[in-house]
Amino acid sequence: MPQSPEPPTPDEPPESGEQRHTELPTPDRLLHTGAEGPIDPEDLVRLSGREPTPELIEEARVLLAEEGPAAIERYLP
Repeated sequence: MPQSPEPPTPDEPPESGEQRHTELPTPDRLLHTGAEGPIDPEDLVRLSGREPTPELIEEARVLLAEEGPAAIERYLP
């Protein structure tokens, strides 16, 4: 009869890919969108998941001029 594997010790991560979730959720006071600080057009392009090019940076510059820091809200919660 095959032996069943021993359960992982607290020091070892589970092998099956399951994670033990013992941490509490992040408190609301620590969550932020990033709109609190300055953002430049290259940051906005990278937030969209694209690599910055001169054309995309110019589009982001225009968007930031129109919407201000709120423009990043479409990419960050």
